[in-house]
Amino acid sequence: MNIVGILIQIIVSVIIVAPVLWIAGRVLAGKGKAKFTDAIWIVVLGVVLGSIVGAFLSGWVAALITLIIWLALIKHFFDCGWLKALVIAIVAALIFAVIIVVLALIGIGVAGLL
Repeated sequence: MNIVGILIQIIVSVIIVAPVLWIAGRVLAGKGKAKFTDAIWIVVLGVVLGSIVGAFLSGWVAALITLIIWLALIKHFFDCGWLKALVIAIVAALIFAVIIVVLALIGIGVAGLL
């Protein structure tokens, strides 16, 4: 594990993923349950724990465990059930995809941002 790489990944993920996760959480879990600081904690812990899992495991086992970790973090911080956590994750991914497409259409390359 490269500490500098993980720190950079945390910073970039907080900037890019946390707002999208927060929006999906507010829409589906409610304004009282989905706070922006919760989304930041989900992203930070998700990146750190995912990196630890990735250091020891690989392939679909690591991906499945990482998915379960992210869903557990969403469930815990947004105070919802497993199914709603999954829906929040899917909606966040869809919102992110729409943002990427819009940025690409207006000529802003995402690869240049990362």
